[in-house]
Amino acid sequence: MKVQIEIDCTPAEARAFLGLPDVAPLNAAMVAEMTKRMEANVAAMQPDELLKTWTSFGLQAQDQFRRLMEAAVK
Repeated sequence: MKVQIEIDCTPAEARAFLGLPDVAPLNAAMVAEMTKRMEANVAAMQPDELLKTWTSFGLQAQDQFRRLMEAAVK
């Protein structure tokens, strides 16, 4: 005997039927926190800020940066 059942429901309805928690508020909070952190760190990703950070490490960082740029040109 073969039985086939087709259920037409939304993901939210399926979660509620199976007793799974609604994680939409948690997801929204996580996205908002990540957005806030990324916006706070955008200034650090500016080229002049990156160069200031790298040059503060000394000659070794400058050599690594030069090698990185040379590899990008090839």
